[in-house]
Amino acid sequence: MTDPLERVADALERIAPRPTLGPNFEKADAFVWHVTPDALVPVPDVSRVDIDLLVGISRSRDTLLQNTIQFAKGYSANNALLWGARGMGKSSLVKSVHAKILAQGFDLKIVELQREDLPSVPRLLNLLRVSSHKFLLFCDDLSFSHDDQHYKSLKAVLDGGIEGRPPNVLFYATSNRRHLMPRDMIENERSSGINPSEAVEEKVSLSDRFGLWLGFHPCSQDQYLAMIDGYCVAYGLKADKDQLRADAIEWQTTRGSRSGRVAWQFFLDLAGRSGVSVEGSL
Repeated sequence: MTDPLERVADALERIAPRPTLGPNFEKADAFVWHVTPDALVPVPDVSRVDIDLLVGISRSRDTLLQNTIQFAKGYSANNALLWGARGMGKSSLVKSVHAKILAQGFDLKIVELQREDLPSVPRLLNLLRVSSHKFLLFCDDLSFSHDDQHYKSLKAVLDGGIEGRPPNVLFYATSNRRHLMPRDMIENERSSGINPSEAVEEKVSLSDRFGLWLGFHPCSQDQYLAMIDGYCVAYGLKADKDQLRADAIEWQTTRGSRSGRVAWQFFLDLAGRSGVSVEGSL
């Protein structure tokens, strides 16, 4: 007869979670980080556009590309915050720069992290730290609201605490806010804090930890039309120039805004009406 202790041990072994194997980074060049349970999920096909289609942001494009090349080569590079007007290609630029780096033959993985998963960053860094690959850790639309403590977890990426940030990890984030927090939240801290200057500094200094700030500003009508012209040329779509201009201006008026995203959405509509299939997103 089997010993009761052996039966208990066998039962515990069956229900115990199996040891987690390290992620297979050879499966893809892009991954999405999920928690509960922790997993790096491969993304075989990343939704992105060619870097040459990003019109009106050439200075930011060149700066971010150079910074990423330095990192890919094993040289010093800065964590980057891409901030400013919505729809002007911030997240598209990060994904396009990554594609450009891959096209140049560098081994560089990109890992997308959701803002609400920032508390899991130390666990993610432990997985990446032991890998021989280099990683861009990317958080899109990063911002914090009142009483949001997630920003403290971000310091593990930017400063790394006592262990330091892994040398094979670089962090890029996009945000509509330069200081990652709404202005009224900063003003409330100034007016209600026991020591207003210290309360504000703790939060505002977070953005200062990014070595590279790249600002994105609303585009002019000429830039908006140039974006659409660039898309038409890239995809070989021909249209009457005057009619195209009139339709594009009407589209932006209907939307009540003008940006790279609005230009891309107009082009998608134009391409669809012309029987052309276009992939990717801005």
